[in-house]
Amino acid sequence: MRFATFSQNTDSPPRFGALIDEHTLVDLPAALIDTITVPNDLRSYIEAGPELHAQVVAVVQATTSWPQALTYPLTAVILHAPFRPGKIIGVGLNYVEHVEESSRSLDTDKDAPTRPVLFSKPGTAVVGPDEPILHNSALTAELDWECELAVVIGTTAKSVAEFDAINHVFGYSIVNDISARDQRRSGQWFFSKGQDTFAPFGPIVVSADELTDPHSLDLSLTVNGEQRQHGNSSNMLFRIPKLIADISSGVTLEPGDVIATGSPQGVGAAMTPPTYLVPGDVVAATIEGIGTLSNPVKAV
Repeated sequence: MRFATFSQNTDSPPRFGALIDEHTLVDLPAALIDTITVPNDLRSYIEAGPELHAQVVAVVQATTSWPQALTYPLTAVILHAPFRPGKIIGVGLNYVEHVEESSRSLDTDKDAPTRPVLFSKPGTAVVGPDEPILHNSALTAELDWECELAVVIGTTAKSVAEFDAINHVFGYSIVNDISARDQRRSGQWFFSKGQDTFAPFGPIVVSADELTDPHSLDLSLTVNGEQRQHGNSSNMLFRIPKLIADISSGVTLEPGDVIATGSPQGVGAAMTPPTYLVPGDVVAATIEGIGTLSNPVKAV
């Protein structure tokens, strides 16, 4: 299934919806109120566990018509970030070509890492589709982009084996890993990558029962309509089961946590000359099977 958080206008509260076709959302809790009790937000739905999800999938697949008052054209609603993750764990240098371009432009190691390179982003960094990425010229002149497949954790994972790790995944989305390249501090990336608005997230979450192969997806990114990134998730150095097993060896992953699995080549720092986001730009990250996450850049 494909889930979204939306509102009808800027004055209405967010609602939890599911896409019933490519163009239409249904208010899921309201539509199923006489059949199943569904939480009012996606984070709570994930936390409720896989049994509820299986029940909802069965009912939705068996439903042939929906109340008109509870369905909304995608073009007529405002999409928000699907939810605020408990933790956002980023993975650096997880594509071969990005390892090479980073060694040239960002002084990272030229050799591929032997273990996942991890960092974190706070929940306060999250913004949704069409919300602005804030460009603070007092803090950065090197605001960069990275289109990344986001893994949404569905069940608690602690010291899980690699062979079992994928069973802890609820679904997939997109994170644009925004970075202030000139705010790396003695090798530490938190302030570079964790500032407010530096984690655009969305536009939807696709459940793992629908997107069954996360390692064969095209990823691309444009700035003002010009392509800057293109890659495929098949080129990850560390695939999703390895990432979950490695992270959960020391950090408990909980329902609603998100792993941003790394960026393909094509970041602004590696361009000749280096090219960065500036106010007025629009950056759009697209992943096959999920959609496009577009955000303007705004001065602050």
